[in-house]
Amino acid sequence: MRPLRWGLLGAARINRSVIPAIRESPRSELVAVASRDPARAAAYAHEWGIPRSFGRYEEMLADDEIDVVYNPLPNGLHAEWTIRAARAGKHVLCEKPLAITVEEVDAIAEAARQAGVVIAEGLMYRHHTLTREVKAMVERGTLGELRVVRGCFTFPLTREADVRLDPTLGGGCLWDLGVYPISYARLMTGTEPLEAFGWQTLGPTGVDVDFAAQLRFPANVVLQCDTGFRAAFRRDVEIVGSEASLFVPNPFKPGPSEPVHLVRGEDRQTIQVAGSEAHLYLGEVEDLADAVLLARKPAVSLADSRGTVAAVVALLASAREGRPVRVA
Repeated sequence: MRPLRWGLLGAARINRSVIPAIRESPRSELVAVASRDPARAAAYAHEWGIPRSFGRYEEMLADDEIDVVYNPLPNGLHAEWTIRAARAGKHVLCEKPLAITVEEVDAIAEAARQAGVVIAEGLMYRHHTLTREVKAMVERGTLGELRVVRGCFTFPLTREADVRLDPTLGGGCLWDLGVYPISYARLMTGTEPLEAFGWQTLGPTGVDVDFAAQLRFPANVVLQCDTGFRAAFRRDVEIVGSEASLFVPNPFKPGPSEPVHLVRGEDRQTIQVAGSEAHLYLGEVEDLADAVLLARKPAVSLADSRGTVAAVVALLASAREGRPVRVA
């Protein structure tokens, strides 16, 4: 069985994390990169040792020697180019968020169905042993009945021209960072949120640079999270049950071994969760290979991605309107 031949749709910064994972995968081969600028594409291919380069995205999508496209374009372009890739017969691993409206997710799903291709959202933490072990502890009832999930993801963004500050391209901290604690809470509860309430601070370009969010799930389980581009670097999750709580210091970009802290009354127990020495992003690459080559369902389904998008859309609407909003 020949390896899947991957092409990069653009020269985004996140590529430097995904390229090593593709090369570590025994069932994958990185063969091409495309850019809107032919000179930039050629220079990028030379820098990273990629055999082929394309000066237009459309040229790479039309090439029969590309099996899978990795889409790391700005958020507002995810749906358009994922759908174009699907219609060209390519499987797609799309960087999070998969899209920025529920309607776009539905259009992506329909394009995948019609073309008979696999499309999956790249959420690397979903494939890590740490995430599976935390989920197992919740399901075993280690914490009792679930009450609250608290999460945060912030860092100071100092580049004024950063694409994440562009409102025309799906910018804002909630789309960039908030999808992590939101998708994490949805995974841990195993349900979809019913209601959203959010507060935001808008920056000079009009996108949210600070966002505080609450989601109410069935059985009155609540997610409380904050994200932002103006606070110190933080990313952690606490899961609170009726009998105990679990603090996860590094949930979204875990390393080969990570601690979690189980607190029950005055007792605090640190549990070391051993993962793998493999590259963090290898899990999502191998998951896509399983889906394409072995007809397995992706770990992050399109329905799963749709739930996260619906929650973010509701939170943004709530912040604009100053009231709680039902999640579609």
